[in-house]
Amino acid sequence: MSIITLSHGSGGNATHQLIEDIFYKYFYNDILLQKNDSSVIPHVKGKIAVTTNSFVVDPIFFNGGDIGKLSVCRTVNDLAMSGAKPLYITAGFIIEEGFKINDLEIVVESMAVTAKMAKVKIVAGDIKVVEKGSADQIYINTTGIGVIKKDIYLSGKNAKPGDKVIISGTLGDHGVSILSKRENIEFHESIKSDCALLNDFIERILDASRQIRLLRSPTRGGLAATLNQIAKHSQNSIVLQQEAIPVKDDVRRMCEVLDLDSLYINNEGKVVIIVPDKEAQKVLKAMEKHPLGKDAKIIGEIIKDDKNDVILKTKTGEKRILNMNKSGLLLRI
Repeated sequence: MSIITLSHGSGGNATHQLIEDIFYKYFYNDILLQKNDSSVIPHVKGKIAVTTNSFVVDPIFFNGGDIGKLSVCRTVNDLAMSGAKPLYITAGFIIEEGFKINDLEIVVESMAVTAKMAKVKIVAGDIKVVEKGSADQIYINTTGIGVIKKDIYLSGKNAKPGDKVIISGTLGDHGVSILSKRENIEFHESIKSDCALLNDFIERILDASRQIRLLRSPTRGGLAATLNQIAKHSQNSIVLQQEAIPVKDDVRRMCEVLDLDSLYINNEGKVVIIVPDKEAQKVLKAMEKHPLGKDAKIIGEIIKDDKNDVILKTKTGEKRILNMNKSGLLLRI
């Protein structure tokens, strides 16, 4: 069985062979193959968007994706949330001694396939190998670069009282997929991660209305964390209607088993949109025409309130404040 050894991180023959056999093989493009200490990219005309992320997901392979697909999707999606067209990605790998080279190749190929789908180039990278026990299989760090060509500025500061909150689909799919495998809990139904590229979908949303206030991906901390950030940034509160929030039945049951709330669980293929009330139905209809928006719902609104709370209104009319999550079970998803 071929595995990663410390020699693969030494900078010698093993390192260069690994780069040639796997990374250049799958990430092949004209910029990466400059093979210099830094890559020179063509002139980019427009405002530049930059994002960076680190991925330590456990397990690295899950129903609906893997750490490689996840790293590219999240990077592309974060750029798209600012209205940018994603262009380039860099990728750094921290690999544990003993990691299977075949698994590394699967991860790298998955990144390459996803990047090609997103029409982005992986233009620079780095590899570090650490002693067995110093990491958990593989960690990936990415930086994404995109360009904003439209006259657009999306920010939490833009949200105003009366604006509607739209979610593009069901909540908790990614986090529950990870947790169910990690905890070895299975239902008859297949719980699949929603890990997906959103750039094409977001382009359709922005084309539907010039008055979009902001877009945000409810990843770490889920919808509750994302909306808390928006509430504080906008200096307003947000009221959600519980019955309007879409959650799949199997995800809901898994949350009951693990004593979790789907509002706090990571999503990797969803977007939160804040839009003026008069534009909400138009945006919603445009979203519903796209496969990633078929379950989109208007779930709440911004209200003028200096408490900057996120308030969940239940079916019975009761109100509950959604604070930031403090659970440790949701790490590394």
